[in-house]
Amino acid sequence: MGFIQIHILHHASEDSVFGSWMLDELKSHGYNLSAGTMYPLLRTMESTGLLYREDRNVGGKIRKYYKTTPYGEKVLYEARRKAYELFKEIHN
Repeated sequence: MGFIQIHILHHASEDSVFGSWMLDELKSHGYNLSAGTMYPLLRTMESTGLLYREDRNVGGKIRKYYKTTPYGEKVLYEARRKAYELFKEIHN
């Protein structure tokens, strides 16, 4: 699992996220993804059970919101644990 997926899981565990918001959030951290990359990534994360989707009507348009599933929470927990171990190793 890459940093971008971990970042998505982190935010989706705190609150529901949608694609354009996630693009802006990742950009603020130095990632420059296109919509053509983000939306397939969100769909893949949904199809692998990491995220679930809720369609909401926002101003007459359907917006897809994503939230971390229990499986996604487990994967995020493990990713945090491994990232912390790596941080300790390279920080010394």
